[in-house]
Amino acid sequence: MQLFYNPNIDESTTQIDFSKDESRHIVKVLRKTNGDQLQITNGKGWMFVAEITLADIKNCVASIISKSFVPVGNYKVHLAVAPTKMNDRYEWFLEKATEIGVDTITPIICDHSERKVIKTDRFEKILQAAMKQSLHRYLPELQEAISFNDFINQPFNGQKFIAHCEETERVSLKNALQSHTDVLVLIGPEGDFSPDEIKAALSLGFQPVSLGNTRLRTETAAIVACHSIAFINE
Repeated sequence: MQLFYNPNIDESTTQIDFSKDESRHIVKVLRKTNGDQLQITNGKGWMFVAEITLADIKNCVASIISKSFVPVGNYKVHLAVAPTKMNDRYEWFLEKATEIGVDTITPIICDHSERKVIKTDRFEKILQAAMKQSLHRYLPELQEAISFNDFINQPFNGQKFIAHCEETERVSLKNALQSHTDVLVLIGPEGDFSPDEIKAALSLGFQPVSLGNTRLRTETAAIVACHSIAFINE
């Protein structure tokens, strides 16, 4: 199924005018014509079935003929992940986390971060493409990059974990997770969190966790955490 994304439609919308690029894709690439149906989501839980009424390569128009809504689940996943040195590795994480299931992603700038400037435009496109590919009805929220200390001092209701590599007392994330509970996991940069960052997080109630017996890359660690949360909530 080909899924389209339009954040500007809601349950009261009756007609959709597609952009020039989308119109060209629908009419020329997918070879859709008048009377054909399209699946569209607004990334906020709604799925719409629309019938093409004007198959114009520059301005395709469709009328909504049915709609359905899926409410949010009974738990939310927030991953705060330090940017990787290479952008493509962070993009891979964004794509796979969206496929598995994540609600919020926050890039955190840490003491050992090599990349401190984040351009979110391309990241947003990665999330949208992954949402459409995996047929999700909710688009993950990508927050602006924020310093580690500013982030951990924000309020959060639910379980809070910091996954670090220090040889100190930690528990396995999969054993610490509670099902149907909001979860926040901090994942550090290539050089791991600094001792001061770990100490600060622990003082604010973050629980130190391990993601396995091997040392994982930042993006791999984030995906392991994301999958563990999804698995415990199946």
